[in-house]
Amino acid sequence: MSDAQTPRPAAGTDSGAGTHTVAAEGAATEEAPVEATAAANAPSAQAAGGRSFLPRSTLLRHLLLLLLGAVAAVIILELTSPFTNSQLAQLSYFAIAAGGLTVLTGLNGQISLGHGALMAVGAYTTALFLQADEPLPLPLIMLVSVVTTTLVGALVGVAAARLHGPYLAGATLALAVGLPGIAIYFHGTLGGEQGLRVRAPRPPEAFDTFIGWVSGNSPSGTKWLAYVGAICLLITFFLLANLVRSRIGRTWRAVRDQEVAAELAGINLGAWRVLAFVVSAAAAGLAGAVLALVVRLAAPGGFTLVLSLSLLTAIVLGGLGSLVGALLGSALLVFLPPFVTDLGADFGLNNTEAAQLAPFVYGVVLIVAMIFAPAGFVGTVRMRWLTARAKRAAAARASTGG
Repeated sequence: MSDAQTPRPAAGTDSGAGTHTVAAEGAATEEAPVEATAAANAPSAQAAGGRSFLPRSTLLRHLLLLLLGAVAAVIILELTSPFTNSQLAQLSYFAIAAGGLTVLTGLNGQISLGHGALMAVGAYTTALFLQADEPLPLPLIMLVSVVTTTLVGALVGVAAARLHGPYLAGATLALAVGLPGIAIYFHGTLGGEQGLRVRAPRPPEAFDTFIGWVSGNSPSGTKWLAYVGAICLLITFFLLANLVRSRIGRTWRAVRDQEVAAELAGINLGAWRVLAFVVSAAAAGLAGAVLALVVRLAAPGGFTLVLSLSLLTAIVLGGLGSLVGALLGSALLVFLPPFVTDLGADFGLNNTEAAQLAPFVYGVVLIVAMIFAPAGFVGTVRMRWLTARAKRAAAARASTGG
């Protein structure tokens, strides 16, 4: 497909003027998802003509952000406790899966309730390969997990390419309910309800040397897995960020926002939807592999419908269509429950009551966010920033008589 065939999307990199106009008028739309995706697709400061110290090239800009993210990850992991390292490892696999779901739901407009099942494919593949007497190198096992999940995602994507909205959600819901049950049926291979224990490989000597050189601390298994999760997260977000800003990302937005126009322009809607599902499934497979290593277990109980719904709420809370929003929503999933539980214990609740308080508070946060920040946290901040900048520009034009 040539660039000439690609229609101009209504909201996206090339649609900054439309988003800008909405922001300038201060007219809040009544449809939260539309507002959320429009805000997430708002142009960067550089693209919008604002000041930016980042390189103009998208690839160089993302490489610089990748380097800064790696430095920040090392600093955070070395300055925090082993318990926080464990939480950050959880954050990594939630964020990887949420990033993939952002591509599928935020950019392409497909709702999936089955990403927990796709994570199960990655987790079980990793667990099976690590059971070998002489397992393959860990990066190769994770790559196999990604490929396996991608194939499953391609099959599901082809089957669901013609489905939309609640129909697609229903189809993926069946995946979320049915796929973990396969582990129970193939009890001998997949361990049944007890699942498979995962033997996390020992860190290489280079890692021990690196940790000793950076902080002088002795490396631990928890820190090693946290580093593995951080590396996977940075690589995934780097690849997804480049994909979102590429012609592929713009075409996905066109399919989402102007379906009829995109089809008239010659875009094969089904093929692009399958591609979005495949990319999202690959991220889910990697997330499942990291989860298996961190939790040391691949069992059906870890991949219930609650996991899929949690990922969906994470990207909605953070900001639909935004990778930063996916990271922020995942952080809420990981850090909010223990914080609320500790707070409840401080107020005199017993352990059970304090644990039950966490999902209640999370639900309240979700409702409040949908009322006061329907575009998600990141989307709302972007919309307000654009509105303020448009008002300043209008005031400047009025003062100069332009």
